[in-house]
Amino acid sequence: MTMLFDILILGSGPAATRIAEQCAEKYQVAVIDSQEIGGTCALHGCNPKKVLVHAAELVDWTHRSKGQLIDNNSHTSIDWSQLIAFKETFTNPVTPQKTKKFKKKNISIFQGDARFTGLKTIEVEGAELEGEKIVICTGARPTPLKISGEDLITHSDQFLQTSRLPAELIFIGGGYISFEFAHAAQRAGAAVTIMEHNERPLSGFEPSLVERLGDYSRTLGIEIVLSSNAQSLIKNKDKKLQLTAIQKGIQKEYYADMVVHGAGRVPATEGLELERAAIEYDEKGIKVNQFMQSISNSHVYAAGDVVDTDQPKLTPVANQQGYTVVKNIIEGNYATPDYGVVPRVLFTVPQLASVGMDEDQASEAGYNFKVQTDDMSSWGSLRKVGVTCAAYKILIDRQTDQVLGAHLLAPDAAETINLFALGMKFRLTTTDLKSVLFAFPTSASDIRNMI
Repeated sequence: MTMLFDILILGSGPAATRIAEQCAEKYQVAVIDSQEIGGTCALHGCNPKKVLVHAAELVDWTHRSKGQLIDNNSHTSIDWSQLIAFKETFTNPVTPQKTKKFKKKNISIFQGDARFTGLKTIEVEGAELEGEKIVICTGARPTPLKISGEDLITHSDQFLQTSRLPAELIFIGGGYISFEFAHAAQRAGAAVTIMEHNERPLSGFEPSLVERLGDYSRTLGIEIVLSSNAQSLIKNKDKKLQLTAIQKGIQKEYYADMVVHGAGRVPATEGLELERAAIEYDEKGIKVNQFMQSISNSHVYAAGDVVDTDQPKLTPVANQQGYTVVKNIIEGNYATPDYGVVPRVLFTVPQLASVGMDEDQASEAGYNFKVQTDDMSSWGSLRKVGVTCAAYKILIDRQTDQVLGAHLLAPDAAETINLFALGMKFRLTTTDLKSVLFAFPTSASDIRNMI
């Protein structure tokens, strides 16, 4: 017997939750998820990650204050098992709380792997569901590495549940996950290696600042191996993981207690059998129009990391897309996502943040721009707190005096970049920004010196 709903939602992350809760006020809604209710961001991503980052920041503060504010013999260390237990005080309540909220709003919940059986029908664990509208918010999954021994690799969600930190770690891939976890693990006492197959890591960020961060990471003891391709992974007779990689034609062996997947993520469409619902997609995700509606099946919408857009795969983007889907389901297609400029932050210690264009993008777009850049480590605001790694690069349109791009490497870059994003969205000029009397001394007050 087929169960009928107005709206079926696949996933339970930020976008899915927004859509489910708002649509439930008018429609019969069901949420389907093969994982715990709550989504990656709350359970295995952004939120728990910040707990680890905070621990790394505490160690960093202590280390750079020795001989100035703190006795040289003092020692601050991270109790990893205690840290993970603290993290779980945030993650453990997510599923029961969200489940309770869904039930209170009469949102039906189905746990299991979903697959399409028709244009608007889905099967979940033997149950047949039909929805007049179906919204796909299944997010992303780790990119298959396609190497032998891949089953020995630890994924990021598993790493966040590891109560005992291994002595030696290798992170495959040089993106967000690897660098953020590497900085936390190294501050907790692990020997850490990051292995990246490209000539430089963190491809989405300003190259000169990435180079500075890489050099600083090495001074901490983090080994960064570039132009290196993982080939195979085995557990040797000493019960160590042995990773074989090719670097510039030379085979090398690396050893660790844990090898962590940090090589990016791909849209989680596998197993959905989208072809049965005539839903067009490719390796970049589900194809949607300006209303976040499938271009090939009008019953279907999609939001979040599973969608093929030119926007970064970030929670604020997913939320904006979810907000758009709600409007279009309830009021008919008219709304389009208003992204503005989307800031991106790498939560290493120090933080790396960007918004807008880099030099190559600005040149390709034909802008006549100037570049303001400097090492900030000698600035009084940073010397006061012992910071030795800090820099910026700001791109300014010569014709309009508006900021085209801002790139920051500093302890508070994540907060400061939001001010640049605000200014860029509302087309403020650098003269406008300089006219603001920022509270002093703060990181924000340094903006006037950057532009």
